[in-house]
Amino acid sequence: MIKSMTGFGKSEFEINNRKVTIEIKSLNSKQSDINTRIPQLYREKEIDIRRMINDHLVRGKIDLAIYVESLGDTGNAVINEAIAKSYFHSLSKISDDLGVPVSDRTLQIAMRLPDTVKVQYEQLEESEWEFLKENINAALKLVDNFRKQEGMALEKDLVANIDMIIRLLDMVEPFESQRIENVKSRLGEALSAMQLSGSVNPERFEQELIFYLERLDFNEEKVRLTNHCHYFMETMQEDDANGKKLAFITQEIGREINTLGSKANESNIQRIVVQMKDALEKVKEQVLNIL
Repeated sequence: MIKSMTGFGKSEFEINNRKVTIEIKSLNSKQSDINTRIPQLYREKEIDIRRMINDHLVRGKIDLAIYVESLGDTGNAVINEAIAKSYFHSLSKISDDLGVPVSDRTLQIAMRLPDTVKVQYEQLEESEWEFLKENINAALKLVDNFRKQEGMALEKDLVANIDMIIRLLDMVEPFESQRIENVKSRLGEALSAMQLSGSVNPERFEQELIFYLERLDFNEEKVRLTNHCHYFMETMQEDDANGKKLAFITQEIGREINTLGSKANESNIQRIVVQMKDALEKVKEQVLNIL
């Protein structure tokens, strides 16, 4: 069974007057490429979160974002009263020395000065971390289910295109005998044009013709191409991540099709080879998105 590398999962929960939303998006990539957007409260667990993602999703360009929304009327930013009072008294003294009246404007200026507002960072409780892990796993399972559904659609297209290559290969056989006759006819015409027909030993010519035709024989390529196609089908049913393996098999399929085309020497066979290449290109595009 194949899986796509495309997927999306989302999970939400509420804890300690906070609403936490987890979103995970996955796209195709040659390697595991994980990007995270994690609030400061959970930053200490980033390595553990990355390990969880890598263990579940294996490969792909993966984006994880955790959003935290406060549900209470308090925040983590508080006024540093001692610093603010110190600034205000200093500004008031300067105003008195200069004969400038102290007003609300003085307090506004004091509040803009450095360190008047400080941020109190919370400590992540173990119970909240366990709750976060549970919901990350829930989002990862949704991504995995999404990948399976996409994989089923990919599998149908892949099977159709590989079947097309096999059917096209069967269509080559009727033109093979005509191909041999065409080669013999062209060689005979070439000898006649060179006015060598009377001086050529028929037996020697037959030997050279057989040697030449053996070089054009593509029965081995046909057998290997058939085997590669069947192997591709078998590999799709494996439980492990098989995207890279399928990519290697498509390379071998392409090599046999190219050799078939180079040995064709027959217009109908060359047309069939072009159709094979077209089907194989579709397979290659789809394999890029397989886990």
